[in-house]
Amino acid sequence: MTLWFVFALMTAAAIFAVLLPLGVGVREPTGGSEAAVYRDQLAEIDRDLAAGLIGPAEADAARVEIGRRLLADAEQGGKPPPRTNARHRRAAAVLALVGLPLVALAIYLPLGSPRLGDFPLSARARSPDAGQPLENLVAQVEQHLEKNPGDGRGWTVLAPVLAQLGRYDDAVRAYRNSITYDGESAERRADLGEAMTAAAGGVVTAEAKQEFERALARDAGEVKASYFLGLAAEQDGRNADAAAIWRAMLAKGPADAPWRPLVEAALTRVGAPRAPALSDSTIAAAKDMSETDRTAMIRSMVERLATRLKQNGDDVDGWLRLVRAYLVMGDREKAKDALIDARQAVANDAERLRHLNEGLKSLGFDG
Repeated sequence: MTLWFVFALMTAAAIFAVLLPLGVGVREPTGGSEAAVYRDQLAEIDRDLAAGLIGPAEADAARVEIGRRLLADAEQGGKPPPRTNARHRRAAAVLALVGLPLVALAIYLPLGSPRLGDFPLSARARSPDAGQPLENLVAQVEQHLEKNPGDGRGWTVLAPVLAQLGRYDDAVRAYRNSITYDGESAERRADLGEAMTAAAGGVVTAEAKQEFERALARDAGEVKASYFLGLAAEQDGRNADAAAIWRAMLAKGPADAPWRPLVEAALTRVGAPRAPALSDSTIAAAKDMSETDRTAMIRSMVERLATRLKQNGDDVDGWLRLVRAYLVMGDREKAKDALIDARQAVANDAERLRHLNEGLKSLGFDG
């Protein structure tokens, strides 16, 4: 408010400085005519000529100029110069004093921010800048949360970033605060369990397992929690239980789920590989087949896929399906041969090669 008052005083001072000349009237000429002054000047010229200070030519020129001024004064008749109308001056003053501030306010109110609170310079220096390194932004958020520990939304945003930076212990704390101040959910419980597992070097601890179980209690379809409970069973040596959990995930999940390759590779790892995905019509036809016939049918399909890929090797997903199929059938040597053929086929395409290597990693091969 003090700043507004100062600005108002400065505006008023500037207006008065401009309008002051309008309030000063033109002074009336003093009594008597200027003719006496001109006559004195003529007498002075005569004295200068007699004293030899000026020559006759200069004296004549000066007399002519003084005579011209006398004639002009005589024509004017001694009238004062015209004055500005006082009413116009007052109107200009009112317009400047009242009109200009009103126009300024009319422009500022819709375009400015008169209700915006003070934003000190120190706070401006701490404002986030997208160009800063991620670590600097995280430090600023952490400073904010130290002063406002109950900001659940802030903890929710910070927790996954800390996990991404590898600060798993801090991520665990952030996820706990997120649940405390921003509410509990199956996803947050699963994220907390994942952070605990990462902090333990990939081991699903008893505490992390409890978080996954709490997540599934809230949402039976929580994929992350299911996967890590299967991993916990595998780490406990219960491969059959792990395989059962992961098979159930594949049975319930969509066919294009991004986590399917990871779960399929996990099934292969525990010695319980899943058969390659078949169409509904093929599955229906295979129900009445013997085990030998079904195996022969699957091998035939795999060989047809291999033949097609040799003719058109750009299909990265096809190569990954082929490698996975060989792993499912227990033929790791053929899987390695298919891997080599796949890399040769897409060697000249960096994007396809990257996609292939990422898929191979999920199947247990080095990228």
